[in-house]
Amino acid sequence: MNILSCAFNMDTACVELKMADGTLISIDCTAVENEIAGNMYQRSELDYLIYNDPVAYAELILNGDPETYLKTVTVHKPFEN
Repeated sequence: MNILSCAFNMDTACVELKMADGTLISIDCTAVENEIAGNMYQRSELDYLIYNDPVAYAELILNGDPETYLKTVTVHKPFEN
């Protein structure tokens, strides 16, 4: 997969990719978060990738295993009384 350009579009809340073969891909970040992020820490990790490394975010969503990635890099400790 040869990516020519990749950027987060704040107007559509999508990471948009243009491929070398002319294909355009738009990843709906809100839908992805609603589907795979189970807590605010996982959403925060996805947001970090979206804003700071949209290519890594796109590769994770298109080629990776985002659930496993999020379980590995985030720690969720529920509040205890």
